[in-house]
Amino acid sequence: MARNNDNDQNRGKMSLEEAGRKGGEATAKNHDREFYEEIGRKGGEARARQNDNDNNNGKMSQEEAGRKGGEARARQRDDK
Repeated sequence: MARNNDNDQNRGKMSLEEAGRKGGEATAKNHDREFYEEIGRKGGEARARQNDNDNNNGKMSQEEAGRKGGEARARQRDDK
């Protein structure tokens, strides 16, 4: 009968899922709410800067699409 090499090689190792869970639990024990608020704020700011610098290949931003749609809708209401 053939041996399952995957089981032999993974013996004593943890999965990525288990490693992530254990790391998250350890982080939660060591940090308070303010830590998570700060990293969330920093991530949001970084993402906003990234969106400002994105080259959307000729596509308009959601902000611009909403503004144009609102203006068009306002004109429709005014014409009635």
